[in-house]
Amino acid sequence: MRFFLIDRITMWDVGTAAEAIKNVALSEDFFDDHFPRRPVMPGVLMIEGMAQLAGLLLEATLTAKHGNSANGNSANSNNAKAVLTILERTKFRDMVRPGDTLLYRAEVMSVNSEGGKAALRASRDGRVIVTTAMVFAFKYIDDPLLDSRRASLLKLWMESV
Repeated sequence: MRFFLIDRITMWDVGTAAEAIKNVALSEDFFDDHFPRRPVMPGVLMIEGMAQLAGLLLEATLTAKHGNSANGNSANSNNAKAVLTILERTKFRDMVRPGDTLLYRAEVMSVNSEGGKAALRASRDGRVIVTTAMVFAFKYIDDPLLDSRRASLLKLWMESV
């Protein structure tokens, strides 16, 4: 099963920041177990949604910064896939329930051919719910099918940007 925890990217500034929304619906599978009669979105899924946004932003930033070569060797920056390696100073401040809309914001802190770092927050109605910093490593994967699927998904998410 693959979780897509972004519904739409609403702001996209490669090299700087991105924002996305996640509409939390009662029909989501995780609410069956977390928790019966008291549905709460698991914190790890909020982290995953923020990681999806930050990973895409860091990959695009690497490509914009280095073009077709990531580090002077045969690695192509277009093949870089961001893999979450470290969470820093993560704080959860409130619960998220069905009917809520989360706004994720990712800000690029640094990026190079090895990886990148982003500062993130999730908020609801202007109230901060989660804050964290994420460190990613880049893995270079040459997979045209994966690249095609990711491009289609990114296009769908960015229709209104």
